[in-house]
Amino acid sequence: MKSLYSLSFFTLFFLFHGRGNAQSTMPDSAVLKKIMHIAEQTANRFVPDKRTAIFEWQPADGSYHIQTTETEAKAYFLQQIADNHISNAKVTINLLPDSSVASYVTGIVNLSVANLRTAPRNQAELATQVLLGTKVDLLQKKDGYYRVRTPEGYIAWTSASSVTPVSASALQQWQRSKKVIFTADFGHSYSAPDEQSLRVSDLAMGNILTWDGIAGDFVKVQYPDGRQAYIRSGLVRPFDEWLGSRHPTAENVLHTAKSMMGLPYLWGGTSVKGVDCSGFTKTAYYMNGIIIPRDASQQVLAGQPIDILTADTLDVTKALSNLRPADLLFFASGKGRTPDARITHVALYLGNGEFIHSAGTVRINSMLSDAPNYSDFETRTLVAARRYIDQADPALQPISQHSAYISQTAD
Repeated sequence: MKSLYSLSFFTLFFLFHGRGNAQSTMPDSAVLKKIMHIAEQTANRFVPDKRTAIFEWQPADGSYHIQTTETEAKAYFLQQIADNHISNAKVTINLLPDSSVASYVTGIVNLSVANLRTAPRNQAELATQVLLGTKVDLLQKKDGYYRVRTPEGYIAWTSASSVTPVSASALQQWQRSKKVIFTADFGHSYSAPDEQSLRVSDLAMGNILTWDGIAGDFVKVQYPDGRQAYIRSGLVRPFDEWLGSRHPTAENVLHTAKSMMGLPYLWGGTSVKGVDCSGFTKTAYYMNGIIIPRDASQQVLAGQPIDILTADTLDVTKALSNLRPADLLFFASGKGRTPDARITHVALYLGNGEFIHSAGTVRINSMLSDAPNYSDFETRTLVAARRYIDQADPALQPISQHSAYISQTAD
């Protein structure tokens, strides 16, 4: 899964410098260079990962507009401007969430799968997905899109129709309400307790709705946007009951992973409608009660490192000895196995040299060269492994303790 990045400060500089009608209002080049340096310094210090925090700089007609999610970054930038005695530049800083979302800084996803994109337009690259019933932070609204932050911290844009903004009291009420989770792979909700009635929406594994009663073989539910519907009772479980039954053992994680065999690869996908490599591992752990980082390059930083290399080269004997089922395997592009190699792929280890991953489809391959399902490591090189099972790591967050799903306010 590719990282989500903003335009670099140098790109923004040259875009601005090249505007013919801006030359007369552009500040002295030394001042511009100094401001650019301070902006880059601030971003590097407070926003090391642009997928989970924002510090964007946009010069326009002699002024400098900055927006950021980081209060400390704003304070640091302004202090640096003052310390460098820069007084002839007009700088405005927009701290997110901003006034475009008014007082509604929280939303709940109301589609079975909401698509999040790298920019506020339909043609933009798919960055990730979020499931129905998931709370997101609303940071900004623009051109019919919300910029949101997901429970794992990922920031991207989704259509305003995908999310229902809620007040603090409405969020608390939703979190405390009795809910159900859809546990089948796919399904539908209906306008009446009858599968011949008009459909209300499609449903996907992991969707969460408010429970509103029972009607025969159906459960009556309510969507975040207030729609009411009926779902076959055998396709859902009470959310609290489901959450209490989550035991993120290797066996359970791999059972979920194998249930996704054959799903198509989808860049940015994190649902049973299609998954990319890290969306696949994320879903396997999520359905067992654990929220993990979104991208492979983030996932490789979590959990316990497992030694599988000798002299920066895969040592199959060592790997077979040290790896356990449900460990995550990380691959880098190219042939080099350097310690700082760029991670581009991730898989779940099954045992006996085999792993399951999303590559074209969700499938099983082997690291053993004589196996019939051997995967070609010339183009997808195994460089690292991490263990998530039974690891205490702030990056591995239990759903049962996460504010996106559970009320943090005492009753």
